[in-house]
Amino acid sequence: MSDKRAQIGVIGAGAWGTALAQMLSSDGRDVLIWARDNAVVTEINETHSNTAYLPEARLADTIQATSSIALLADCTIVLVVTPAQKMGEVLAAMPHFPRDIVLCSKGIEAGSFRLMNQVARSLAPDSDIAVLSGPTFAHEVVAGMPTAVTLACGGGTTQWDRLSEAIARPAFRPYYSDDLTGAEIGGAVKNVLAIACGVVEGLQLGQNARAALIARGYAEMMRFGESLGADRDTLSGLCGLGDLVLTCSSTSSRNFSLGKALGEGRTPADLMKDRRTVAEGAFTAPVLRDLAGQHNVAMPITEAVCRLLEGGAARDLAGDLLARPLKSEGPSA
Repeated sequence: MSDKRAQIGVIGAGAWGTALAQMLSSDGRDVLIWARDNAVVTEINETHSNTAYLPEARLADTIQATSSIALLADCTIVLVVTPAQKMGEVLAAMPHFPRDIVLCSKGIEAGSFRLMNQVARSLAPDSDIAVLSGPTFAHEVVAGMPTAVTLACGGGTTQWDRLSEAIARPAFRPYYSDDLTGAEIGGAVKNVLAIACGVVEGLQLGQNARAALIARGYAEMMRFGESLGADRDTLSGLCGLGDLVLTCSSTSSRNFSLGKALGEGRTPADLMKDRRTVAEGAFTAPVLRDLAGQHNVAMPITEAVCRLLEGGAARDLAGDLLARPLKSEGPSA
């Protein structure tokens, strides 16, 4: 691979990691992508495709895949796109020196209740940490359709100058933020809320109900985010409200699809058993509920999703929310 520009590595060759690699290679830049599955590595290198995750995409010749995470040692920018609960394990195995690490996973670590940037700081203390989040469907990004995201930089504007040059493309526009907490909370919470909106779709409760659920879910996001120090402006931007609207409105969202299937009567065990792609909201929901309890933040939609994932009836989710005491509207209610 050439070294004409900062070499970019992508950890994780699922749909989103593959889409990011393809987007980053669109200007001829070399990209190295790591996958745990040797079959995926072979396919990317030999046929420039990843049929398991993005079957319709023809990947650039400048993308190379590897199953050896040690080969990312030369990458000055690394995008981490693993499932949230695996991020710590993967980062611990990665060779470390001062570099830019861009976190693209959405979730909260179970057990420790740490956000992903806190996990990364503990394992890569010499690196500058950033968070990339926003309303994105992988198949649209890989097709070159217009996309805007939040790029929250722990290294401030100096890191932003490096990363924006490396990541921005004509159809992929990052917006600067220094609020890593807000960027992460928006991405984590919206996944849980998308499950609830999918349930509404599966139960055929109508568009009014879904719109109301999005609005009240946004209030939950704001309450929770502010309790952890997030900026309201961050949560009302691309990585909060923008991502919430997208994932709560389409079966292209894995979390929405999971909720829809639950609403149609499928069981959580059956749906999670053979899923090749991860619906992060299913793993985030109980962690989010417990962390909200520690901060005395009311999150009734999140609690209802947890009950459903633990075996409750889908219709009880809607019934429980509608039966809540009448009160004023607002983020604090």
